[in-house]
Amino acid sequence: MDEGVTSLLDGRAADAPIFDPNDWRLSDFEATLCAETRSLAQSKFAGRAADIDREARFPSENYVDLHDRDLMGICIPSEYGGRGADLRTYMLAAAEIGRYCGATALTFNMHVSSCLWTGVLADGVTMTDAQRAEHATMRERHYRRILDDGKIYSQPFSEGGDAAAGKAAFGTTALITEGGWIVNGKKIFASLSGHADYYGVLCTELETPDSKPSRANTMYIAIPKDAEGVSVEGTWDPLGMRGTVSRTLIFKDVFIPFTEQLMPRGVYFHAAKQWPHMFMTLTPSYIGIAQAAYDFTVRYLRGEMPGTPPVKRRMYPTKQLAVAQMKIMLEQTKSLWFQSISEARPNPGKDSMLRAWAAQYSVMENANEIAQLAVRTCGGQAMLRSLHLERLYRDSRCGALMLPWTAELCTDMLGKGVLYEAGETDED
Repeated sequence: MDEGVTSLLDGRAADAPIFDPNDWRLSDFEATLCAETRSLAQSKFAGRAADIDREARFPSENYVDLHDRDLMGICIPSEYGGRGADLRTYMLAAAEIGRYCGATALTFNMHVSSCLWTGVLADGVTMTDAQRAEHATMRERHYRRILDDGKIYSQPFSEGGDAAAGKAAFGTTALITEGGWIVNGKKIFASLSGHADYYGVLCTELETPDSKPSRANTMYIAIPKDAEGVSVEGTWDPLGMRGTVSRTLIFKDVFIPFTEQLMPRGVYFHAAKQWPHMFMTLTPSYIGIAQAAYDFTVRYLRGEMPGTPPVKRRMYPTKQLAVAQMKIMLEQTKSLWFQSISEARPNPGKDSMLRAWAAQYSVMENANEIAQLAVRTCGGQAMLRSLHLERLYRDSRCGALMLPWTAELCTDMLGKGVLYEAGETDED
């Protein structure tokens, strides 16, 4: 094994961690959670990933395992009975899942996001005493559903306009009515559509039908999948991340009571501004994919890849140079990403934000570049669906397209951030 052996799983050698706890100075808590997710994903999720991808179906059985292993509440604060992981700890643990099933890791992020926003992130956001008390009551209701009943939450975000990029109010609206809201709108590429028990919907609160939409009035509301007026439309047959089942969600005059808030009025808008690193939570899936593509290549060239003849190809200089290139890119990506998620805090400084955008871009683009190098280096067998490299290649291409920080938006924000200080214009 190229990275060493840590234990045995069902008679197979267990993979070493993506981030060695000693080398990367992880806490004992971080190392333990990463070991748990790695063991579960390697022993259970990896063997199911091919069928999930081929059938483009949601990995429901993986969520049963996550609930059984007490991981559905990985980011629920410990005082509510959860595991209490902060943002960095979660992202390190989630990367291990992405290494074995990208779709499970990506959908798990949509679930965990509801716990992060309402948990450690909300705890770091300024609220009034009344808001804090209201939030404590509301989030306990959601946490009990997850911990006690294994309920799955999602966070449908995109609408096809500028809202997901933070440049406009959400088109999905919540009109105030007696006892709650009437929700109308749609979310596209809504991962877990039809499979999540609750959709954590970001929408714009309106006092009257004629009210002017404002980003400051963004509401974060849990909508049950079986609520009247909720429907799922369209087919799902994409290039990669096929198990996310990201179909279109439609909300037609859906009544939701005030008690289903995930955050008090006005808090999400401020939390999103104060905690921008939260928008990096798509990246762990692709860190895992990058590691998996590298692992595949090393094992294949050493003649150690299950399902292939034990033929060594490591003696060829062209293969050695390609693997060296992959290793350099992987270590560069991991290092920048690790530094960035380690800096995550409320109200980060400018340099920290520039690194966050650079890290997001690097992960999403380099994961695909590493997968491309892997396919080219391993040759014709890499294209066979009997091996998992071709799935890693397809999944890796999806990351750069995902809002709110697509590759294009990251470069745009970086360029402007480097050349302009806050408030500067070319008229100055």
